[in-house]
Amino acid sequence: MLASAEQSGSVVPVILLGSTGSIGTQAREVIDAHPGRFHVVGVSAGGSSIEVLAEQIVALAPAFVGVARDVREELVVAVRALGGQCPQVFVGEQASVDVVRASVERAGEDYPGLVPVVLNGITGGVGLSSTLAALECGARLALANKESLVVGGALVKNAMRFPGQIVPVDSEHSAIAQALASGVHERGLTSPVVSGRSEVADLVLTASGGPFRGRTREQLRGVRAQQALAHPTWQMGPVVTINSSTLINKGLELIEAHLLFDVAPEHIIATVHPQSIVHSMVTWCDGATTLQASPPDMRLPIALGLTWPERLEGVEKPLTWTAASQWTFEPVDNETFPAVDLARFAVGESATHPAVLNAANEVLVDAFIAGEVPWLAIVDTVSAVVHEHTGVVDPSLDDIVAAQRWADQRARELVRAGQWKDM
Repeated sequence: MLASAEQSGSVVPVILLGSTGSIGTQAREVIDAHPGRFHVVGVSAGGSSIEVLAEQIVALAPAFVGVARDVREELVVAVRALGGQCPQVFVGEQASVDVVRASVERAGEDYPGLVPVVLNGITGGVGLSSTLAALECGARLALANKESLVVGGALVKNAMRFPGQIVPVDSEHSAIAQALASGVHERGLTSPVVSGRSEVADLVLTASGGPFRGRTREQLRGVRAQQALAHPTWQMGPVVTINSSTLINKGLELIEAHLLFDVAPEHIIATVHPQSIVHSMVTWCDGATTLQASPPDMRLPIALGLTWPERLEGVEKPLTWTAASQWTFEPVDNETFPAVDLARFAVGESATHPAVLNAANEVLVDAFIAGEVPWLAIVDTVSAVVHEHTGVVDPSLDDIVAAQRWADQRARELVRAGQWKDM
């Protein structure tokens, strides 16, 4: 097995996917704060933020760049305007995959014996191909793109080439990984098992509750995108923020936790914690609970994902204990926010139901932001699509792609045909 950078004391070769998004830009802050610790070999982005991408190219000097949109000429001009030269640029739907493969190969030449880290910060199910490519190339995958695991399921797990190859970057799953690591007999990311039985009783996912915590379904009629995008705690991209408002994000995280940690869905609990200080918990078979707490700052799980299991110094300011504070927890209102129960149903039905849930949700979120559907229609319509789906027991990649396409088409049909007067 290749050595980690921690073992060798060398730099960490890094490939940043979704480099101009929320995760990518915060990863850049971590990298800039630790000069000499990281070498960015490749970056990829959607192509909507040319100026940001050009600045990253000049500052980080990656060998490879990928853009989903064909904006190569604009990018070259923007980089030259900053006094730099564009490296090799891949363009198209597979640009991120091309960047992963080329960058991992280059990292092997420049840093023989080290495991490069691919940070997948792409938004949505489109990140699946990049996740699979990173695993198949033997890189360590710092996974912020939960949708690719939700969609890919067993395909993603079967693509892993060594234990602990996937390191979760979502704050909740990073918290669970840290809590599990505190209880394992050999440091790792799997549930502690002693004498053939797991010591884990439950995983507890914390949710901020989003901007609509405490409201009833009736009170949420007619809410607008601007309201749903006003998250009280976290600064995130629009899709993730809308998902937080519906708690679909917590449903996706339940599926992700089930797949990452091999814990049955019925033993994964969600609780509302508006302070967003406790990021998730593990309850053990003896009744003890281990939690991970820190300020709500994504740079900590990003940094840990880049260097796992080593911790970098000074990533964020620790909590202080000299002033009074209060942490509160409350159950999820499943009547107003049925998304968590919907996800639990989906993962229990078949291996393709989670892919359908995610694809339909992406359509509905876009439609809501565009003003085509009301907020209440998001989860209601996703639920309708999920319940219509006929699942596949042991799907191939083609089966998963087909399920996503069907869900996308069916969700669009329901959006066009929708009657939203009472929402």
